[in-house]
Amino acid sequence: MASALPPPNDTGAPTASSRLHWEDFVVGETREFGHYEVTREAVLDFARQFDPQPFHLDDTAAAGALFGRLAASGWHTCAMAMRMMCDAYLLRAASLGSPGIDHLVWPTPVFPGDVLCMRSTVLESRPLASRPMVGLVRSKSEVLNQNGEIVLSMEGVGFYARRAAAPPPA
Repeated sequence: MASALPPPNDTGAPTASSRLHWEDFVVGETREFGHYEVTREAVLDFARQFDPQPFHLDDTAAAGALFGRLAASGWHTCAMAMRMMCDAYLLRAASLGSPGIDHLVWPTPVFPGDVLCMRSTVLESRPLASRPMVGLVRSKSEVLNQNGEIVLSMEGVGFYARRAAAPPPA
């Protein structure tokens, strides 16, 4: 079941009450979001700056590589996923960061012209024992291309502020 986001205030900025908190991430819930068009210019720009392997920079080199044509870096795919997550919910959430990703794969290459979207499913949600005002959310996220092929799959943890918490034990 896809969920809706709380509305922002009149200025477009989220209010404290409209922010997504730990309580808003329900185990089993799936959010679907994003529409990111991959351009050749963006693939080349990212590769020049961060992953200058020939198959990310040059059509001739890419033709002789495993992908058969110019492909986005997997790290670029991660960056595009992060952008979609920020636009869809993180910038409107009481996010406190993440300790990292447990699992990350790129099963299908991303090419210029692809249109990407995401789905994210909550796998676990629990308060942190050491910090009662913080909740942990473990999710599985997938980025899909316009053909429904998974181009990125990852599992990771995010920390979110809680609206309320039980008092710490005495």
